[in-house]
Amino acid sequence: MSTARFLFQKFAKLLSAKGLYVAKSLNYKTATAPLPINLDYVRHATLGLCFQEIMTKQVPGNVAELGVYRGDFAKRLNLLFSDRKLYLFDTFTGFDNQDVAKEKASGFSAGDQNFADTSVEMVLRKMPFAHQCIVKQGFFPATAAGVDDTFCFVSLDADLYDPILEGLRFFYPRLSAGGYIFVHDFNNDQYKGAHQAVLEFCRAEGIGFTPLPDSGGTAVLSK
Repeated sequence: MSTARFLFQKFAKLLSAKGLYVAKSLNYKTATAPLPINLDYVRHATLGLCFQEIMTKQVPGNVAELGVYRGDFAKRLNLLFSDRKLYLFDTFTGFDNQDVAKEKASGFSAGDQNFADTSVEMVLRKMPFAHQCIVKQGFFPATAAGVDDTFCFVSLDADLYDPILEGLRFFYPRLSAGGYIFVHDFNNDQYKGAHQAVLEFCRAEGIGFTPLPDSGGTAVLSK
C-alpha cells in the first residue's frame, strides 16, 4: 500500500469516527462548473450528472425550485441551466400557517424552523443569470396558476407534507421524458411529511424513486 493511500485511509477513519466522510470526486468526468467548497457533495454531484444526462439527451423544458429559501441551490441550478428559465416558488417569508397546521395535526414535524430570513432581492442578487429567473412569490400551488410550461429538472425543497405533495402533483405531469425531480428531506426525520408525500404520490402513480445518502436525504424521481 502506498504512503498516500495509507494516510488517506487513516484520515478517512478519523473523520468517520466523528460522523464525517470523505467522498472521491468525479475526477473521471469533465465538470461543466466545478463544485464550490463546503457543499453537500452527494446532492450536488448527482445534480451535475443529471444535468449532463439532460444536455446529452437534449431533454426539453425549463427548470423550477419550490422552496428556495436563500437561493443557494437555485444559484447552482441557474449556473448550470443558464440557457433555460428558472422558476422560483417560495413565500420568501417562511412556512405558511396552513402547511404548518397540517404538519402538526399529522405528527409529521413541529414546523417551527424559521426560514423567514430571506427576500426576493437577496436571492436574485446571488443568481449569475438573474434575467432567466421567474419569481413566483406566495402560497403554492396558487402561485402556479397560469404556468403553462414543461420542465427538465425540478427541485422540491419545501420540507412539509402539503407543499411537497402538491409540488409532485403539479410538476411530475409536466416533467419531460428524461427529466428529474429532486425531493429534499425525503429521509430527514425532522420532516417526516416530505417522506410521506413521496410515498403516497409514487404509490398512487405507480412510479419509483432513488434515495440519496446526502445530508438532507434526497429522493430522485425520473421520467
